[in-house]
Amino acid sequence: MITAGSNSISSYFFNSYYVPAFQLILGLILFVVPLKVHAIEPEPVLYETSVFVVVQGIGGAEISAVISNDSAYLSVTDMFNFLKIKNTATPHMDSVYGFFITEKAPFLIDKKNSVIHYQQQDIPLGPQDFISTETGLYLRTGCFASVFGLSCQFSFRSLSVKLETRQELPAVREMRQEMMRRNISRLKGELKADTIIGPRRPMFAIGMADWSVIATQRPEINANDTWLNLSLGGVLLGGETNVSLNYNNYAKSQLDFSHDTIGLIKPFDQRQQFYRWRYVNNDHSALRQIIAGKIYTASTASIFDPVVGIQLTNAPTSYRRSYGSYTLSDYTDPGWTVELYVNNALVDYTTADAAGFFTFQVPLVYGNSVVRLRFYGPWGEERLREQNITIPFNFLPLHQFEYTASAGVVEDGHNSFFSRLQMNYGASRNITIGGGLEYLSSVVTGKAMPFAMASARVTPNLLLSADYTYGVRGRGILTYRMPSNLQFELYYTRYKKGQQAIIYNYVEERKFIVSKPFITKGFSFYNRVTLNQIILPETKYTTAEWLLSGAIFRVGVNINTFAIFMKPEPAYVYTNLALTCRLPGALIVTPQIQYEYNTNSLMAVRCEVGKYLFRHGYLNVSYERNYKSDITNVGVGLRYDFAFSQIGIAAWKGTNTNTLVESARGSLIYDDKTKVAGFTNRTSVGTGGVVLLPFLDLNGNERRDPGEPKVWGLKTSCNGGRTIPHKQDSVIRIVNMEPYEYYFIELQKNSFENIAWQIKKPSISVAVDPNQMKLIEVPVSIMGEVSGDVMLEEQDKVKGIGRMSVGFYKNDSTLVAQTLTEFDGYFNYMGLPPGEYTVRIDAVQLQKQGMTAHPVKLPFTIRPRIEGDVVEGLHLRVRRTTAN
Repeated sequence: MITAGSNSISSYFFNSYYVPAFQLILGLILFVVPLKVHAIEPEPVLYETSVFVVVQGIGGAEISAVISNDSAYLSVTDMFNFLKIKNTATPHMDSVYGFFITEKAPFLIDKKNSVIHYQQQDIPLGPQDFISTETGLYLRTGCFASVFGLSCQFSFRSLSVKLETRQELPAVREMRQEMMRRNISRLKGELKADTIIGPRRPMFAIGMADWSVIATQRPEINANDTWLNLSLGGVLLGGETNVSLNYNNYAKSQLDFSHDTIGLIKPFDQRQQFYRWRYVNNDHSALRQIIAGKIYTASTASIFDPVVGIQLTNAPTSYRRSYGSYTLSDYTDPGWTVELYVNNALVDYTTADAAGFFTFQVPLVYGNSVVRLRFYGPWGEERLREQNITIPFNFLPLHQFEYTASAGVVEDGHNSFFSRLQMNYGASRNITIGGGLEYLSSVVTGKAMPFAMASARVTPNLLLSADYTYGVRGRGILTYRMPSNLQFELYYTRYKKGQQAIIYNYVEERKFIVSKPFITKGFSFYNRVTLNQIILPETKYTTAEWLLSGAIFRVGVNINTFAIFMKPEPAYVYTNLALTCRLPGALIVTPQIQYEYNTNSLMAVRCEVGKYLFRHGYLNVSYERNYKSDITNVGVGLRYDFAFSQIGIAAWKGTNTNTLVESARGSLIYDDKTKVAGFTNRTSVGTGGVVLLPFLDLNGNERRDPGEPKVWGLKTSCNGGRTIPHKQDSVIRIVNMEPYEYYFIELQKNSFENIAWQIKKPSISVAVDPNQMKLIEVPVSIMGEVSGDVMLEEQDKVKGIGRMSVGFYKNDSTLVAQTLTEFDGYFNYMGLPPGEYTVRIDAVQLQKQGMTAHPVKLPFTIRPRIEGDVVEGLHLRVRRTTAN
């Protein structure tokens, strides 16, 4: 029974036929004989439906509604449930109570007394303000606005409601908090996945190859230089294996710093080759990594040549964040992309400014971490450079012990033996102590060098670090960051007199750095002042630097002023100014100027104009004039990125010589599972990838069996790597992923045109294997659709009843899914896998409403069909047992 205030819908049908005729006659009388009598308006047409309610910050949902002419009445329980507002309906659906947003704001919508109790006020309701049915209480949209501040704009044409409010609704707050928690979980790597796929360690596999060619010609001096590089990446005996071969046909001399001799680089010099084998098992706490070949060593002694040996450590490859950060800044070429890696995990990346300056806030991590910078240039002549950075602060969790042991032979021409054992222990949450022993046979003053170190977090913003190597040096570092991001750094090193482990004959080193970022509307700058002093036995050398790097209204600016003080000579001061701006026509202009204050003259000027062509090409023209050396250079270059390779050519005309450079580089990725080879213009050796192969799971066992076809159209997202869809195949490849890390892949459940094809487990956490493409077969389930109706039998009539909860049960006991009937009693559900089921109405709801169902349940079968099965005509009947 639908009521509008106290009027019944049966009286409405009576009046809708007889009253209009009476109104017509009365209107004629009033037209002829004017009387102060209002015409009797017909009662509004009422019909039950659903509208789509949209809320900014939440989304939209279907809400049950009753439409009366141009007005909409929304279900109070549906609306408040959607907004996550606490509410409870009485058994006879004549009242709804709860609290609005906070417990201090209780409310009661009382149909019987036509009033709303809210904020210690009684707000009366008129006959046109609410409507009630057997399954719910409906409130006019205007009442939601006037009482609760929920402005609802109803569109009759689209049957939709746009809800606006200045209050933070619980649903909005919950979604915001959930997004924050998900972001925190992403940073911590704690995202929950439906499927977890661990590492795979085959005995042998070859999956990656990189290549590059750089050719240089200088006709005036008859010099031709060709540099060839071939890198191979695979797996041997379960361990990552990388080999890099380098060939250069232009022999040149090189100074051997460690022995003060001149050596000749051979075209195929052994020191220029790289090979390394690494076995990783992060689950083994005693020994997590075994590395053989050319190893990275954080030595105290000066070692400029590669070390060939073995390294053992229990440090994990995963990235473990601690507290605080360390400012890392340096220079490279202008416009180069710099990537920051911590323990092989990509942490951040940036682009060097117009002067080549870049800076990172390196998050301090637990344990002995390897921090590397990768520099990617635009031309390929310096395709990839790796620079090992030592972060002075080393923290471990409480009572955790970590070690790294290395031993090998230095390729210095004398086969010097090197070994180093370093151990660290987390004495407390804020203090880590360590020590060890380093040995180098070529050191004359003392081959064995024991050392000790400690790092302390005095306050969250004050960090201390100190280390002492017997017979070599002692040093200390202090950094303090204020709440305003003003940071102070103090470095001091004292060297043992006469030591020869370090080739420099320094007595002391002192450095003081003050830095602060400035960010306001329109500009952002990084400001740094550095004072550096080196004490030598006979003199001292002092330098000062003031750096400003940032952007003003989208113009990149770098101003760097240097001062060199060395008595008895006067101070030498000069400034470098570099700008980067975009002009109309998508032109990128980079002017640079160098000015010397001692002579008040220009030292050099340079300008480069570049433009991207066809999205994948880049053309640049440059001019440079050096007044000090009286040299002028004019250059032009073109680079184009093909899908399989990056190719470039550049030419420079100088005062004394001309130079022509051609470069090309690329990579090959081989998938041994699908037997497909792909080409890319990025480096791949040392990385990993994933191959997603969606297939139609015909028998529902979540494994691909013979005869189960591939499926097109899968949509994915991943928190790293680069996704490459294959136009001629249904597989999706994600490449350039860091090895040994777990990546989170999300699959869209409804990616396919056939709505019967759905994905049960849409989230995957997968460990990336080095130099391999890991195959992940994604089962696509075939879901069935079921529909029917719930009808209310009253005396001699039958009508549909809405808002009834209908459940679908497996094996007659396990609830699989639920749905609600629409206003006319119709229900529909999509998403049942093949099998035997029963459908029945929720028993608790039947009891509350005083109803019984017959039949109590209906059996049905979802058959396995490629296009999905549809079951229709499930008819359920209910009757009243008690009066409302």
